Amino acid sequence: MTAEDSFLVQKIATIHTDLPEKFGIPRQSSLVPELTATVTFEKGYDSPQAVKGLEGFDYIWLLWRFENRDETWHPTVRPPRLGGNTHMGVFATRSPFRPNPIGLSSVRLERVEITQDGPVLHISGADLRDGTAILDIKPYLPYTDSHEGARAGFTDSGDIQRRSLKVEMPESVAECLPQDKRDALRALLSLDPRPSYQNDESRIYGISFAGFNIRFRVAEDTLYVMEISSV
Repeated sequence: MTAEDSFLVQKIATIHTDLPEKFGIPRQSSLVPELTATVTFEKGYDSPQAVKGLEGFDYIWLLWRFENRDETWHPTVRPPRLGGNTHMGVFATRSPFRPNPIGLSSVRLERVEITQDGPVLHISGADLRDGTAILDIKPYLPYTDSHEGARAGFTDSGDIQRRSLKVEMPESVAECLPQDKRDALRALLSLDPRPSYQNDESRIYGISFAGFNIRFRVAEDTLYVMEISSV
């Protein structure tokens, strides 16, 4: 590999979300619009002039870096939504194990705030872990970024579309969580965060969300929130 074949990419910002761990994060952006987050800029990229005009867009693209423990990539991967046993070409998936660990998310821009420390972007619908490095931000252009009727490859199959779960959360348990976080949690859990190959009704799962530990189990089409405790 020559010098022309590689180049340096700078972290320009950081996203702050309610999801500090990989487990529980929505599998794609915009699936849980109730999830809110903020983006703050690094020194050198925090000029208010850099976001001038951005408030005129409803959606933006975030380009970001996957934090992989294993930086090795392979030509094929096994998508979890196919049960983890079927191989697909890495470029036909959104697997984090890529030649360059770059992610792409379309999120709603709620507002742009200018603070004494620089701009802050308030967004919703993000599928990123707390603290993820943002590499670039671009406006979403509906006249060119949306393609009505486009095929979606193997993801078009109804067999891999996990049905939405009914979420049962007793009021006594819900009261442990701030009121403004409850709808987001319900929406997140309704997507069924479990791996597609796990269907043990006796198993207790746990996710970290907004500074709380959420413990739940799933039986048939219902997810039962059993306990919410602070971290």
